[in-house]
This record gives sequence, structure tokens and C-alpha cells, in this order.
Amino acid sequence: MSEQPEIVVPRFEFRAFAQSFGQVIGEIRGRAAPDFIRESSDTYLVTASNDTHNVKLRYNKLDVKVLIHVEHGLEQWYPALKLDFPVEASRVSEEIFPNLKVQAPTLTREMYTAEQFLQEAIWPHPEVRQARVFKQRFHFIIENCLVEINELLINGAAIRSVAVEAPDAAVVLRVRDMVGLRPYENVNYLQAIKRILGLAPLPDRSWS
Repeated sequence: MSEQPEIVVPRFEFRAFAQSFGQVIGEIRGRAAPDFIRESSDTYLVTASNDTHNVKLRYNKLDVKVLIHVEHGLEQWYPALKLDFPVEASRVSEEIFPNLKVQAPTLTREMYTAEQFLQEAIWPHPEVRQARVFKQRFHFIIENCLVEINELLINGAAIRSVAVEAPDAAVVLRVRDMVGLRPYENVNYLQAIKRILGLAPLPDRSWS
């Protein structure tokens, strides 16, 4: 009997970045206990020309999420591609670099490990930058909505992120307001990293 394909329901997301979130953290922890804690070390690939395709390496996979819709200022991202390493050169040139909105380099191997991909295809590329992101993620469920507190190191710089995610945009907005995130700017990982690396302009006011 063949396996049924996994059904992925895209979620709307509100995400904020700050050095400190003041009472927001207390509001979240006062409403729910974390249902799990997870750590990961990811490598994000960013370019000045790409604002819609989140490309990263995680758990020895190439992972691509695509921005598919914006509603009430919330972004809806869809997990479009996951490739296990070692990965074929043809898939790197035909699927990864187009998602980064830059031209693929000449690839000399038939297959690439994660290390070979980064060292030979990414590092020398004049338009692609890497960001090493260590995440410690605390997950909470509030009104059937995923709320996440992240302790981050982005290329060694410490910052926090808080996110609210759910398939229903109205639920995300309600929980966002409930925990006190309404005054914060909604910024996805791709834009936040581009700002840190100097590939996108900073907002009018700094992250508090």
C-alpha cells in the first residue's frame, strides 16, 4: 500500500525581532507552558534581489519556502522544496539558484555534499551571502495558535524573535494583540537577515 502524501496547510505568520520584548514574553508564558523546546543550526542563503524565497540548509537538507500570499499585513509561506544532501548538480542549478534570483555558477561535480555546495557553489558566488543562524525555539499553543519565542545568534549576533502562526489570519491577529505584539513590525527571517547583512535598508526606528 503506497504512502499518502503529506498535506501541508500554509500558515499566516506574524514575526517580530528585538533585543528585548518586555512584557510580551511574560504574557506568553503566563498563558501557556512550552509544549517543546528545539535547537537547530541553520545556514540561510540571501541575495539582494530575492525577497520571496526563503532558502536555507537545515538537518542536512536544502529547504525552500515561498511567500505565496499577504493578507492584513500577514505573510503566508509555503514549504515548496526539500532536497537531501548529497544533491544532484542539475537540481542545484535548475532549482536552487533560480529561487535565489541569481545566475547559477558553473558546477564541476555531479553530486554535492552540504560542505561542497557551500564551499564551491555558494562561497565564491559574488551575489550570495551566508548567514549562520543558531536557534533555540520555545513553542507554545495559545488558542490553537502556534506561538514561538526564539533565542537567536545570527552570525554571532544575539537577538530575539517572537512569532505567531496559524492557518487562519484572523486568529493570528487576535493572538498577536493578546500577547502585546501589535506595536512591533512584522518582519520575516529573510528580511531580518538581509538587514543584518546590509542587503536591505533598516526600518525608520531600530529594533528595541
